[in-house]
Amino acid sequence: MTATELGLPAVRRTAPPDPNRPADPRLVDTFGRVATDLRISLTDRCNLRCTYCMPAEGLDWMPKSEQLTDDELVRLITIAVRDLGIEELRFTGGEPLLRRGLEELVAASAALRPRPDISLTTNGIGLARRAEALAAAGVDRLNVSMDTLRQERFATITRRDRLADVLDGMAAARAAGLKPIKINSVLLRGQNDDEAVDLLRFAVDNGYELRFIEQMPLDAQHGWERTEMITAGEILERLRTGFTLTPDPTERGGAPAERWLVDGGPAVVGVIASVTRPFCGACDRTRLTADGQIRSCLFARTETDLRALLRGGAGDAEIADTWRTAMWGKLAGHGIDEPGFLQPDRPMSAIGG
Repeated sequence: MTATELGLPAVRRTAPPDPNRPADPRLVDTFGRVATDLRISLTDRCNLRCTYCMPAEGLDWMPKSEQLTDDELVRLITIAVRDLGIEELRFTGGEPLLRRGLEELVAASAALRPRPDISLTTNGIGLARRAEALAAAGVDRLNVSMDTLRQERFATITRRDRLADVLDGMAAARAAGLKPIKINSVLLRGQNDDEAVDLLRFAVDNGYELRFIEQMPLDAQHGWERTEMITAGEILERLRTGFTLTPDPTERGGAPAERWLVDGGPAVVGVIASVTRPFCGACDRTRLTADGQIRSCLFARTETDLRALLRGGAGDAEIADTWRTAMWGKLAGHGIDEPGFLQPDRPMSAIGG
C-alpha cells in the first residue's frame, strides 16, 4: 500500500515565519490575496462511490484517532473567525452528513461573533430527515452534488441507486428555508454530457441554482485525462442549444463560478472552470482537512499540521501565527497547465470540496 493509495500528503510542514510578512492579522499571501473563506472537511468517508472520485471498493478511511475531535474543530474555527478574519465557513467531506454531531458543530460556529456565513456541501443522502435541524442550527445555504436526472445513470456513476434520496433531500432543504440551494454537476464524456440542458431546466423549474464543474485531477485512482474532460466552452455550447445565456453583471469577486443569466434572468447558471479558466488570482480560500492539516490550495502538495499543535499544548496565538505563515506561502496558482504539474496525493474525498 503506497502513501498515495492511503491519501497521505506529500509533505507536512511548519514553515518558519517570513520577516517580510506584513503585520496583518488576516490570512494574507505574497500576491495580495486574503483568505476569508474556510473550507472544513469533517470526514474523508463517503456513502457514494462516484467513478471519477474513488474506486468501487472505496478507500482506506482515516482512523478516528487521527480526526479532529469536535472540541478541536470548534477551537480552530473560533481562532479562524476571531483572529484571522474568516467570514465564511463551508463544511465538506467526504460526506459531511456522516459526521456525528454535525448540527452541534454548526450551532457552535453560528454562535461566534462576528457570525460567519455557514454553508454545507453534501451528496444529499440523508438530507431529507436532517434539513430542518441543519437550518435551525445555523446552516445558511447548501450545495448538493448531482450529475444526472436519470436513475440508471445515477446508479452507474455513483455505484448506488439513491437518486430519489437526493431529490427528496433538496426538496426538504428548500422547504426548510435554505437558500440558495446550488446543484453541483460534473459532465462526463459519453456518460451524461447530453444532459446539460435537462439539468438546467430542472434547476430553473425548481428554484435551484445549477453549477457545472470541470472534472479536476483529484481522483484517488489518478486516472484523470484532460482530453476526456468536458470543458467550460463545451458546457456553454450545449446550454446555448436550449437557453439564451448572457454574462451576469454581478461582481464575481473570489467566487469560483462564472455566472450567466438564463433567458435574461433572474435564474442563473454557473460554470466552475478550474482547469481551462483558472481563477487563482482571486482565490480567497483556506482549507482544513479532517485530520487537522492546513492546505493553501486544493491542489497543494504540502500541508501545515495544526493537529500536532493542538495536541501538543500550543496556545491560540501560536496556532494563529502558524496558520498565517502557511497562507503567506501560498503559490500563485495550481499549475495544472504547467509541464511539471503533479496531482495531489490526497484525493478530493480526503481534502474536502
